Amino acid sequence: MTILCAGINHRDAALEIREKFAIGNHELQETLNHLRAIEGLSGAVVVSTCNRVELYASSITPTPVMDAIRRFLKSRTSGLEAPFYTEDSLPSVKHLFRVASGLDSMVVGETEILGQLKQAYSAAAEHGATNTHLNKLFQHAFRVAKQVRTETSITRGATSVGSVAVDLAGKIFGDLGGRKVMILGAGDTSERVARSLVSRGVRTVIVANRTFDRAAALADQIGGLAVHFDHWHTAFDEVDILICSTAAPHPIVTREKLESIMRRHSERPLFIIDLAVPRDVDASVTELENVYLYDIDSIEEIARQSLNIRQAEIVRCEALIDTHVADFMHWMRNHPTPSR
Repeated sequence: MTILCAGINHRDAALEIREKFAIGNHELQETLNHLRAIEGLSGAVVVSTCNRVELYASSITPTPVMDAIRRFLKSRTSGLEAPFYTEDSLPSVKHLFRVASGLDSMVVGETEILGQLKQAYSAAAEHGATNTHLNKLFQHAFRVAKQVRTETSITRGATSVGSVAVDLAGKIFGDLGGRKVMILGAGDTSERVARSLVSRGVRTVIVANRTFDRAAALADQIGGLAVHFDHWHTAFDEVDILICSTAAPHPIVTREKLESIMRRHSERPLFIIDLAVPRDVDASVTELENVYLYDIDSIEEIARQSLNIRQAEIVRCEALIDTHVADFMHWMRNHPTPSR
């Protein structure tokens, strides 16, 4: 049995390429069905986050299966050349363990990715797409991540894209206490950002989400205000910071819509932090006066600054991961037969 991994991430693929490959929840089942139809593939898990799209698979015929996976990935390029990476068995196992531990993230040591991996694995399992080897692989990855977090200091400092975004807002405004923030999207990233904002003194947070009940629940937890998603622009008066993290397949904040809003914005500057992939905010909004946009790739410089705090811990993390990789490969050698 061979473990395969193929995908793209923030290291080699720019945001405009990554967003072409993003696999939303609405197409996850179709993607898993497509992968499971590949002859020789016995299990699959799809991981799609703001910084990576990765496919994990198991097979006893790795060469033709990997060729089919490459063809699938290329079918999503829309003519773009994309820097795919492909690995098998030991490199794939090590890669997943490093991803789960936050070592392959834009913000080294971040913890959001572990929750995203757990969601991806659970979704694949619910759709019947996993098998014994992938079940063992992902459960082992979760244990590795827990040990890395508890036995090293890799999570010191800003440890999520959301926390870095809040740090950026603090650098821009200084004291956040008197600022008004709107958040589009009420998923896990938005919740973390909202809680970080409140912890930094923000008292006015408006939450808009396509499912109003979810927006209301998040707003209630942080003492904010929920608005219906279709009416977010009507509650925009005196907003200083707009943070976007929805799962929309296309931009929801366009120049045309924002231009009319800015006319009544009393010449107040508006800082937008777009954490979504695909992007929620059309890049052309930066042509408007007093509008400043930061997307997910703009966070990278701040992430690099916080890396220095944790650099010394990476060696310890890598040693732990290497031990777990050896253990898993030993298990693989003793369990060569595929099973669902």
